[in-house]
Amino acid sequence: MIPAAMARRAVELADAGTPFVTATVVRAQRPTSVEAGDVALVLEDGSIEGFVGGSCAEHSVRAYSLQAIQSGQAVLLRILPFGPEDIGPEGREVDSQEGAVTVENPCLSGGAIEVFLEPSVPAPRVLVAGDTPIAASLLRLGPELGLDLVDAGGRAPRGGDLGLVVAAHGRDEAGVLRAALEAGLPYVGLVASRKRGDGVIGELRGDGVPDELLARIDVPAGLDIGARTPPEIALSILATVVEVRRRATTERRTVTTVDPVCGMTVAPVEGTPSLEHEGRTVYFCGEGCRTTFAAEHGHVA
Repeated sequence: MIPAAMARRAVELADAGTPFVTATVVRAQRPTSVEAGDVALVLEDGSIEGFVGGSCAEHSVRAYSLQAIQSGQAVLLRILPFGPEDIGPEGREVDSQEGAVTVENPCLSGGAIEVFLEPSVPAPRVLVAGDTPIAASLLRLGPELGLDLVDAGGRAPRGGDLGLVVAAHGRDEAGVLRAALEAGLPYVGLVASRKRGDGVIGELRGDGVPDELLARIDVPAGLDIGARTPPEIALSILATVVEVRRRATTERRTVTTVDPVCGMTVAPVEGTPSLEHEGRTVYFCGEGCRTTFAAEHGHVA
């Protein structure tokens, strides 16, 4: 069972909208140093709060927790000891099935560990500007799609937002559109006819907004499905938002890499041993592998 202090910390992270993974040891074989029921929280920066094994086990838990945060899917991580018969130029084998991953850890001291990784990822926020029937339909339908639709009144767009939809029928549109574009939101939509949309874009251009940003405004917002009623228009917009969300997920940065010495999957985060080699950063599970690689490739310690 998760300790009370850690449970409070999980609630704190969830309330703040911070993605994290609850890593729970569900099975441990001796002589591993963990026990079934041990719990840790893994944050999106790779930091681990709690204990789920030694440094090598932590590398695997960290790497696959970051993948779980990115995918939003829970996974059972099996960490097995790495036997001498498994050693080869390709490193250890990794068996991946739906909902489970098995890794052979070259520096596990023996035994095996199974850790359930359960991500807590906040629903992506989409701001809705305007007090209109279309805006009301967006706010009502969005949660059914796993989106956090929020009235933009008094809220500035922020970098972590998924998008902004302006459905204000001409009221205070340019300012909020500009803020969303400058914040880099993946989706920025304007509910307007093409003619009025061209007028708003012209106003923004006159205020110095670059054309490369203006080209990102979806106007008229949404898919062309012949929508007429406010709920139909909201549906067409949300369909576009969902498409942008899924595309953004597949285009996110790589959250794991492979140690070229032992073959372990590691997370390239602050504190992971690394060195520069042939114009790129190479990451390692520990200083031992880093030292071995440096010696083999002529790097000065």
